[in-house]
Order: sequence, then C-alpha cells, then structure tokens
Amino acid sequence: MSHPVLVGVDGSERSATAADWAAWEAGLRGVPLRLFHAFPSLPGTAVPRPALDQLRHMGARMLEHMVTDLGDRYPDVEVRGEQADDAPATALLAAARTAGLLVVGTRGTGGFDGLAVGSVALRMAAAAPCPVVLVPQRPGAFGEGIRAEGGAAQVVVGFDAHRPVGEAADFAFSAAEARGARLRVVQAWAFPAEAVSPRTLVVTEEDRATWEDQEVLRLSDALRVWQAKYPRVTVRTDVMVLQPAEALLNASREAALLVVGRRTDPQAAEGRLGPVTHAVLHHACCPVAVVPHAG
Repeated sequence: MSHPVLVGVDGSERSATAADWAAWEAGLRGVPLRLFHAFPSLPGTAVPRPALDQLRHMGARMLEHMVTDLGDRYPDVEVRGEQADDAPATALLAAARTAGLLVVGTRGTGGFDGLAVGSVALRMAAAAPCPVVLVPQRPGAFGEGIRAEGGAAQVVVGFDAHRPVGEAADFAFSAAEARGARLRVVQAWAFPAEAVSPRTLVVTEEDRATWEDQEVLRLSDALRVWQAKYPRVTVRTDVMVLQPAEALLNASREAALLVVGRRTDPQAAEGRLGPVTHAVLHHACCPVAVVPHAG
C-alpha cells in the first residue's frame, strides 16, 4: 500500500465529503493523499485566456484551502494538491496510473437534482486502472463506520465461489483488517435446473437444503486462502437465493464499505460496468469500492 490515495475535487459538497473519506483512508493505509482538481468542461471551442486564468486561480485557492483543512484534521497524513488543464475524466484517469486508490464523489458540480451518479464517477468506476471508491453524500462517520448487529463495523463483498475474484476478495479482507471490521461475504445464487422436481416443477425442501449446503461448502473452500492470509478478520458468509444486485443492496444498509469487482476487457479501452455493479453504484447506502480484475 505504498501508492497514494488520489481524490478528485471540484469545490462541491460531494467532493469535499469524498476528500474527507479519502483522507481517513490514506491515514489507515499510511500513504499520502493527493487532492486533484481539473478544469470543468466549458462551452465552445475557444475559451478566452482571462477566463482560463481565473478558473486556474479559483482552483488553486480551493485546493490550498482543502489541503490546509485536511492537514489540520488528519495531521498524520501528508496532503498535497494538484491541478490539470485537461477535462476531469481524462485528467483523473491519467493521474490514477500512479495511485493505489482513486476516490470520487458520486456526483460533482454538474448534473441535476435526482441524479444518483454523475458521468465522471461512472467513467472512473468503469475505466480506472486502480480500485475506485465512490462516496455518496452522507457515507456515515468514517472513524466509526456503520455498526452492524453485535457492535462491529462491517465491510461487505460480493463474491461468487464458482468464479472467484481474488482482487476483490483481497481488497475486502484488507479493508476489513485495517478498520478492525467484520467482513460479510455475500453470494447470491439460483437453483440449477436439475434441482427442480420432475413431478412438481418446484424445488423440494430436501433438495433446497442439499443444494444450499453445497453452495455454503463451496464458498467456504473458496475463501480459505484469504482467511489464512488475514487471520484477524472475522468472516460471516451469506448464501442467498436472490438476484445479486438485490442481495448486495440489502447488505449495504449495514455496511461501512461495499466491495464489488469489475472485469477488465482488453478489447474495450474505456472498460465497462456489468449490470450488478451499475445497480449497486446507483442505489447502495454506503461507499462502494470497484476493484478491476482480469478474466
């Protein structure tokens, strides 16, 4: 975790919330925090030089204020500000190449009331080379997290034992360990065709129990390597007969952080978000980490 935490800021309240979350995360990781500001998209092809100079000056003042504020509140974190003249999405993607984590608010100064996730945040989640955390307007108390039943903060990760994603699991276990939090591993599944009774076309209770026991065992086996790597993390597994997005959104209500994976596609430079990740980003009740993985 030697690479810095990078956070995109634009002067909005949402980006200030994201910067606060990023500063706390940088403190957990023991790495520097980079506040990054890029020019907003402007109408027209030719913008007068005085207007550009004024935007640059306003951005520098905003960064200076945020660096001072966060440095005072997180004295153990090295905070520095950076500016770029490129459009926000382009500049952030370039800056993320040297970051260990990119943090953005779900929306910036653009958009409209009722918009859950802005275009820049979606592009970062879909295309950034490092893990990305999207922070909602009110993500909870960072230092305490959201307390689940039993009084412990909780990290949730979506997992499929049939197609395990090591990068997402490792990120989730590491985040839980750093926070002293419990880890809840959620696997949503559906009954296979052979589980249906040929007489009634429904799943009997006996067959349901058999198939569910098999899924629980498969999940336990798949997690063994990470439980050995992170022995201090208390793990709870949930195998649910639900649609994956519904299962994860339900779990997010008691989570300090929700972790999902994003498959990288070498044929698509901009990447893509699957339907489950897309739904989670728009409706989760907590910050969401999107972890890229190959295959």
